[in-house]
Amino acid sequence: MAYRDLRDFIGALEQAGELKRIGFEVDPRLEITEFADRAVKRGGPALLFEKPKGSTTPVLINAFASARRMEIALEVGSVDEVAGRIAEMLEMRMPQGLIGKLKMLPKLADMANFFPKEVSSGPCQEVVRKEGFSLRELPVLHCWPQDGGPFITLPMVFTRNPETGKRNCGMYRMQVYDDRTTGMHWQTHKQGAAHYRRLRAEGKTRMEAAVAIGSDPATMYSAILPLPPDLDEMMIAGFLRGKPVEMVKCQTVDLEVPANAEIVLEGYLELGEMRREGPFGDHTGFYSLDDDYPVFHVECVTERRDPVYATTIVGPPPMEDFYMGKAIERIFLPLMRLQLPEVRDICMPAEGVFHNLMLVSIRKAYPGHARKVMHSIWGTGQAMFSKVIVVVDEDVDVQNVSEVAWKALNNIDPQRDAEFVLGPVDSLDHASRLPDYGSKMGIDATRKWPQEGFTRRWPEVIKMDAAVAARVDELWKKAGL
Repeated sequence: MAYRDLRDFIGALEQAGELKRIGFEVDPRLEITEFADRAVKRGGPALLFEKPKGSTTPVLINAFASARRMEIALEVGSVDEVAGRIAEMLEMRMPQGLIGKLKMLPKLADMANFFPKEVSSGPCQEVVRKEGFSLRELPVLHCWPQDGGPFITLPMVFTRNPETGKRNCGMYRMQVYDDRTTGMHWQTHKQGAAHYRRLRAEGKTRMEAAVAIGSDPATMYSAILPLPPDLDEMMIAGFLRGKPVEMVKCQTVDLEVPANAEIVLEGYLELGEMRREGPFGDHTGFYSLDDDYPVFHVECVTERRDPVYATTIVGPPPMEDFYMGKAIERIFLPLMRLQLPEVRDICMPAEGVFHNLMLVSIRKAYPGHARKVMHSIWGTGQAMFSKVIVVVDEDVDVQNVSEVAWKALNNIDPQRDAEFVLGPVDSLDHASRLPDYGSKMGIDATRKWPQEGFTRRWPEVIKMDAAVAARVDELWKKAGL
């Protein structure tokens, strides 16, 4: 049964023993960050701050900050169940004969449940304010000491493709400048930024946007998914929750937002208007430095009565975003294998902060196969930002980073097996030679074949005889060990 809204999710977390209410005053400036950082690194619960200093709106943080909470959010026993559903959809083919077509009908009916549904009204518009509001009434976190100001960190930002009319939902941090303006951190590769550029090229002067804060977990989560352009995130949210996302038209802009949202900011961007944004303590564990970004002007705020402010923090890993990213890794593996069936598994360790390191195991079939996989990944969506890709054989467990390091470091001849390429890099990569452009490295850590020029013998991994191991299992118990 899909969660109705954020409050329903909070109730599920509490029932599972995964939520702690903080009933005393805590300051959104730095103090909530310190609470959240300690909690996630010590395996603590989600936190609901009921009395944030300076605001009457409670703050929810760390709601996704563990593997168990991600399972609760997606209503599964394991996120691999979602991957299995995706794999099943990908295997759908045009059925042969009447019986095959009849068997397909229930699946087609299920797909109808994915598409968002427009409704005439929703809880997110219980309170409508076009005058007399201030963004400073919200308990927006000033996350880290050197941050340029308070940042909205878990927004669902809705824009419309000016060419196709299709909506996009992305998650971009928003620095609160004053009562009615924020930054809009659109990195150059993001869809919101692409819509902005297209409108400018058409000679337009304004761009409408709407920002929803707080919703059911699948809908919030959909905003961070690395989807192809013009694939509606709200449809994917419907797939994840097994029920359509109800969307309601905004009051002042031609956009729709989730009807169950807690808070909605409606407004516009003046095309060409830029303002200094940052620094910001980012998911790399370093501050991303200040730079010029577009400005979002808020003209209307709509809310539920007594809303809850959903937020997150990023910083030195692991943090909440790691668990959200780990679920993406598992969920999207079937999609990667659709294009690269030789891939057995992938892993993006916490220390790699998503884009700095990807470990890939493959079923090697021909000389140079590992390099073909590297280049395919660099040519696929947001995987193009992968700074280092390490490819190993299928018998290596890439989820065991220690095993990967051991096998890879034994298997490589550094000069022979490392490959460097130039291309787009993540905007937050502070080490790249230029903004958004730099080098990437692929490491072929597979066993080398004679066809690849390796004519020496390749040794076996040391393993104990299976019969001896079984015999010692019994003796081990006898010895009381």
